[in-house]
Amino acid sequence: MGGDSELAVTVEDGVALLEMRRPPANHFDEALIGRIVDAATALDDDPGCRAILLAAQGRHFCAGADFGGGEFATDHVAAAERLYRRAARLFDVRTPIVAAVHGTAVGGGLGLACAADFRVAEATTRFVANFARLGFHAGFGLSVTLPELIGRQRATDMMLTARRVGGEEAFRIGLADRLAEPGRVRETARALALQIAAAAPRAVRSMRATLRGDLAARVRAALDHELAEQRAHWATRDSAEGIAASLARRTPVFTGE
Repeated sequence: MGGDSELAVTVEDGVALLEMRRPPANHFDEALIGRIVDAATALDDDPGCRAILLAAQGRHFCAGADFGGGEFATDHVAAAERLYRRAARLFDVRTPIVAAVHGTAVGGGLGLACAADFRVAEATTRFVANFARLGFHAGFGLSVTLPELIGRQRATDMMLTARRVGGEEAFRIGLADRLAEPGRVRETARALALQIAAAAPRAVRSMRATLRGDLAARVRAALDHELAEQRAHWATRDSAEGIAASLARRTPVFTGE
Protein backbone atom coordinates (compact mmCIF):
# COMPACT_ATOMS: atom_id res chain seq x y z
CA MET A 1 0.00 0.00 0.00
CA GLY A 2 2.93 2.31 0.62
CA GLY A 3 1.79 4.99 3.06
CA ASP A 4 4.12 8.00 3.26
CA SER A 5 7.42 9.09 4.76
CA GLU A 6 6.05 9.06 8.33
CA LEU A 7 3.87 5.95 8.17
CA ALA A 8 4.74 3.00 5.96
CA VAL A 9 1.95 0.53 5.18
CA THR A 10 2.58 -2.94 3.77
CA VAL A 11 0.41 -6.07 3.67
CA GLU A 12 1.83 -9.59 3.58
CA ASP A 13 0.32 -12.97 4.50
CA GLY A 14 -2.82 -11.36 5.85
CA VAL A 15 -0.94 -9.00 8.19
CA ALA A 16 -0.69 -5.26 7.57
CA LEU A 17 2.38 -3.56 8.99
CA LEU A 18 1.85 0.07 10.03
CA GLU A 19 5.31 1.42 10.79
CA MET A 20 5.70 4.85 12.39
CA ARG A 21 8.74 6.64 10.99
CA ARG A 22 9.51 9.58 13.23
CA PRO A 23 12.68 8.32 14.91
CA PRO A 24 14.13 8.33 17.44
CA ALA A 25 11.10 8.83 19.73
CA ASN A 26 8.15 8.77 17.28
CA HIS A 27 6.39 11.73 18.90
CA PHE A 28 2.90 12.00 17.51
CA ASP A 29 0.51 14.79 16.59
CA GLU A 30 -2.90 14.92 14.93
CA ALA A 31 -1.35 14.29 11.52
CA LEU A 32 0.43 11.07 12.47
CA ILE A 33 -2.48 9.71 14.50
CA GLY A 34 -4.75 10.61 11.60
CA ARG A 35 -2.56 8.64 9.21
CA ILE A 36 -2.67 5.61 11.50
CA VAL A 37 -6.45 5.83 11.89
CA ASP A 38 -7.06 6.36 8.18
CA ALA A 39 -4.79 3.46 7.22
CA ALA A 40 -6.34 1.10 9.78
CA THR A 41 -9.86 2.09 8.75
CA ALA A 42 -9.06 1.43 5.09
CA LEU A 43 -7.61 -1.95 6.02
CA ASP A 44 -10.96 -2.90 7.57
CA ASP A 45 -12.28 -3.15 4.01
CA ASP A 46 -9.25 -4.95 2.58
CA PRO A 47 -9.98 -8.71 2.29
CA GLY A 48 -6.25 -9.33 2.22
CA CYS A 49 -5.81 -7.93 5.74
CA ARG A 50 -6.88 -9.95 8.78
CA ALA A 51 -4.62 -8.39 11.43
CA ILE A 52 -2.64 -5.18 11.88
CA LEU A 53 0.88 -4.94 13.29
CA LEU A 54 1.65 -1.48 14.69
CA ALA A 55 5.38 -0.86 15.04
CA ALA A 56 7.93 1.94 14.92
CA GLN A 57 11.40 2.83 13.74
CA GLY A 58 14.00 4.35 16.06
CA ARG A 59 14.89 3.86 19.70
CA HIS A 60 11.36 4.02 21.10
CA PHE A 61 7.87 2.87 20.19
CA CYS A 62 6.31 6.24 20.97
CA ALA A 63 7.00 9.11 23.37
CA GLY A 64 3.57 10.70 22.97
CA ALA A 65 3.12 14.40 22.25
CA ASP A 66 6.15 16.65 21.80
CA PHE A 67 5.76 19.59 24.17
CA GLY A 68 9.10 20.96 23.05
CA GLY A 69 8.14 21.50 19.44
CA GLY A 70 5.30 21.39 16.95
CA GLU A 71 1.64 22.08 17.64
CA PHE A 72 1.70 20.95 21.28
CA ALA A 73 4.42 23.47 22.11
CA THR A 74 2.24 26.41 21.05
CA ASP A 75 -1.31 25.52 22.11
CA HIS A 76 -1.78 22.39 24.22
CA VAL A 77 -5.58 22.56 24.31
CA ALA A 78 -6.23 23.09 20.61
CA ALA A 79 -3.68 20.43 19.67
CA ALA A 80 -5.18 17.92 22.11
CA GLU A 81 -8.73 18.61 20.90
CA ARG A 82 -7.73 17.85 17.31
CA LEU A 83 -5.68 14.82 18.33
CA TYR A 84 -8.40 13.25 20.47
CA ARG A 85 -11.02 13.65 17.73
CA ARG A 86 -8.83 11.56 15.45
CA ALA A 87 -7.68 9.15 18.16
CA ALA A 88 -11.27 8.27 19.13
CA ARG A 89 -11.75 6.70 15.69
CA LEU A 90 -8.96 4.24 16.39
CA PHE A 91 -11.31 2.43 18.75
CA ASP A 92 -13.81 1.96 15.90
CA VAL A 93 -11.33 -0.07 13.83
CA ARG A 94 -12.69 -3.60 13.32
CA THR A 95 -9.40 -5.37 12.56
CA PRO A 96 -7.37 -6.76 15.51
CA ILE A 97 -4.23 -4.73 16.24
CA VAL A 98 -0.97 -6.03 17.71
CA ALA A 99 1.52 -3.42 18.94
CA ALA A 100 5.25 -4.24 18.85
CA VAL A 101 6.49 -2.11 21.74
CA HIS A 102 10.25 -1.64 21.91
CA GLY A 103 12.16 0.99 23.86
CA THR A 104 9.60 3.12 25.68
CA ALA A 105 5.86 3.76 25.39
CA VAL A 106 5.37 6.89 27.47
CA GLY A 107 2.44 9.24 28.05
CA GLY A 108 0.25 9.34 24.99
CA GLY A 109 2.53 6.67 23.52
CA LEU A 110 1.33 4.36 26.27
CA GLY A 111 -2.21 5.35 25.31
CA LEU A 112 -1.51 4.39 21.71
CA ALA A 113 -0.08 1.03 22.79
CA CYS A 114 -3.13 0.39 24.99
CA ALA A 115 -5.45 1.13 22.07
CA ALA A 116 -4.17 -2.06 20.45
CA ASP A 117 -5.69 -5.45 21.23
CA PHE A 118 -2.30 -6.92 22.16
CA ARG A 119 1.11 -5.60 23.17
CA VAL A 120 4.38 -7.46 22.66
CA ALA A 121 7.39 -6.28 24.66
CA GLU A 122 10.87 -7.38 25.71
CA ALA A 123 12.59 -7.12 29.08
CA THR A 124 14.07 -3.71 28.23
CA THR A 125 10.74 -2.20 27.15
CA ARG A 126 9.37 0.51 29.45
CA PHE A 127 5.72 1.53 29.86
CA VAL A 128 5.28 4.89 31.57
CA ALA A 129 2.16 6.89 32.49
CA ASN A 130 4.21 10.02 33.23
CA PHE A 131 1.36 12.54 33.45
CA ALA A 132 1.63 13.19 37.20
CA ARG A 133 5.27 14.17 36.66
CA LEU A 134 4.16 16.59 33.93
CA GLY A 135 1.51 18.19 36.10
CA PHE A 136 -1.65 17.25 34.23
CA HIS A 137 -4.33 14.57 33.88
CA ALA A 138 -3.75 11.40 31.87
CA GLY A 139 -5.11 11.33 28.32
CA PHE A 140 -5.57 9.25 25.15
CA GLY A 141 -8.34 7.25 26.83
CA LEU A 142 -6.00 5.70 29.38
CA SER A 143 -8.57 6.31 32.11
CA VAL A 144 -10.49 3.45 30.48
CA THR A 145 -7.95 1.30 28.68
CA LEU A 146 -5.29 0.94 31.37
CA PRO A 147 -7.66 -0.28 34.14
CA GLU A 148 -9.27 -2.62 31.57
CA LEU A 149 -5.89 -4.25 31.00
CA ILE A 150 -4.31 -4.38 34.45
CA GLY A 151 -7.07 -3.55 36.93
CA ARG A 152 -7.91 -0.32 38.69
CA GLN A 153 -5.40 -0.68 41.52
CA ARG A 154 -2.39 -1.32 39.30
CA ALA A 155 -3.51 1.44 36.92
CA THR A 156 -3.78 3.82 39.86
CA ASP A 157 -0.27 2.85 40.91
CA MET A 158 1.15 3.58 37.47
CA MET A 159 -0.68 6.89 37.08
CA LEU A 160 -0.11 8.37 40.53
CA THR A 161 3.55 7.39 40.81
CA ALA A 162 4.47 7.86 37.12
CA ARG A 163 6.95 5.02 37.61
CA ARG A 164 8.47 2.99 34.80
CA VAL A 165 7.09 -0.51 34.33
CA GLY A 166 9.60 -2.83 32.67
CA GLY A 167 8.76 -5.51 30.16
CA GLU A 168 8.90 -8.41 32.59
CA GLU A 169 6.55 -6.72 35.07
CA ALA A 170 4.30 -5.63 32.22
CA PHE A 171 4.03 -9.25 31.09
CA ARG A 172 3.37 -10.42 34.64
CA ILE A 173 0.51 -7.96 35.21
CA GLY A 174 -1.08 -8.29 31.77
CA LEU A 175 0.03 -5.02 30.22
CA ALA A 176 2.14 -7.02 27.74
CA ASP A 177 0.67 -10.16 26.20
CA ARG A 178 3.92 -11.68 24.97
CA LEU A 179 7.49 -11.21 26.22
CA ALA A 180 9.93 -11.49 23.34
CA GLU A 181 13.55 -12.48 23.40
CA PRO A 182 15.95 -9.51 23.19
CA GLY A 183 15.77 -7.82 19.81
CA ARG A 184 12.84 -9.93 18.61
CA VAL A 185 9.85 -7.79 19.57
CA ARG A 186 8.63 -7.20 16.03
CA GLU A 187 9.23 -10.80 15.00
CA THR A 188 7.27 -12.06 18.01
CA ALA A 189 4.48 -9.55 17.43
CA ARG A 190 4.23 -10.59 13.80
CA ALA A 191 3.99 -14.25 14.83
CA LEU A 192 1.01 -13.36 17.03
CA ALA A 193 -0.58 -11.35 14.21
CA LEU A 194 -0.10 -14.31 11.85
CA GLN A 195 -1.89 -16.59 14.33
CA ILE A 196 -4.85 -14.21 14.30
CA ALA A 197 -4.72 -13.91 10.51
CA ALA A 198 -4.86 -17.71 10.17
CA ALA A 199 -8.17 -17.90 12.06
CA ALA A 200 -11.62 -17.47 10.53
CA PRO A 201 -11.89 -13.70 9.90
CA ARG A 202 -15.64 -13.32 10.45
CA ALA A 203 -15.47 -15.26 13.71
CA VAL A 204 -12.48 -13.24 14.88
CA ARG A 205 -14.14 -9.89 14.22
CA SER A 206 -17.42 -11.03 15.72
CA MET A 207 -15.85 -12.30 18.95
CA ARG A 208 -13.67 -9.21 19.20
CA ALA A 209 -16.73 -6.96 18.89
CA THR A 210 -18.57 -8.97 21.55
CA LEU A 211 -15.65 -8.81 23.97
CA ARG A 212 -15.05 -5.08 23.44
CA GLY A 213 -18.71 -4.22 23.96
CA ASP A 214 -19.13 -0.46 24.44
CA LEU A 215 -15.38 0.22 24.75
CA ALA A 216 -15.37 2.83 21.97
CA ALA A 217 -18.21 4.78 23.59
CA ARG A 218 -16.55 4.65 27.01
CA VAL A 219 -13.25 5.84 25.55
CA ARG A 220 -14.98 8.77 23.83
CA ALA A 221 -16.57 9.81 27.11
CA ALA A 222 -13.21 9.45 28.86
CA LEU A 223 -11.48 11.56 26.22
CA ASP A 224 -13.96 14.38 26.81
CA HIS A 225 -13.34 14.23 30.56
CA GLU A 226 -9.57 13.89 30.20
CA LEU A 227 -9.40 16.91 27.91
CA ALA A 228 -11.49 19.02 30.30
CA GLU A 229 -9.15 18.14 33.16
CA GLN A 230 -6.08 18.73 31.02
CA ARG A 231 -7.38 22.11 29.92
CA ALA A 232 -7.63 23.20 33.56
CA HIS A 233 -4.26 21.73 34.51
CA TRP A 234 -2.38 23.30 31.60
CA ALA A 235 -3.25 26.69 33.06
CA THR A 236 -1.43 25.91 36.33
CA ARG A 237 2.12 26.62 37.44
CA ASP A 238 2.65 22.97 38.29
CA SER A 239 1.98 21.94 34.71
CA ALA A 240 4.34 24.58 33.37
CA GLU A 241 6.98 23.35 35.82
CA GLY A 242 6.42 19.69 34.98
CA ILE A 243 6.71 20.23 31.24
CA ALA A 244 9.74 22.52 31.61
CA ALA A 245 11.47 20.03 33.91
CA SER A 246 10.82 17.20 31.48
CA LEU A 247 12.29 19.14 28.56
CA ALA A 248 15.31 20.11 30.67
CA ARG A 249 15.68 16.54 32.00
CA ARG A 250 15.58 17.67 35.63
CA THR A 251 13.43 16.80 38.63
CA PRO A 252 10.29 18.94 38.82
CA VAL A 253 9.43 20.89 41.97
CA PHE A 254 5.66 21.11 42.41
CA THR A 255 3.91 23.60 44.71
CA GLY A 256 0.26 22.71 44.12
CA GLU A 257 -0.38 25.97 42.30
